[in-house]
Amino acid sequence: MRIEILGPGCARCHGLEANVRKALEMLGKDAEIVDVTDIQQIMAYGVMATPALVIDGKVHGWQVAVARGSKESHRRR
Repeated sequence: MRIEILGPGCARCHGLEANVRKALEMLGKDAEIVDVTDIQQIMAYGVMATPALVIDGKVHGWQVAVARGSKESHRRR
């Protein structure tokens, strides 16, 4: 599995990556995690806001990896 974190490297990007790693650990899964900070590469995915999550080439909203019960997950529901 290949997971890409799209974004400029901000605190939210790092938080998303930490949550992805935690979810992978909880599920007992391995994945290649790649930080994509190049704006041209991010734009190629059609992403309008970052951070964004790409799993095996498919774009997912960043909120899917935010821990349940957190302030951010409630805001995104």
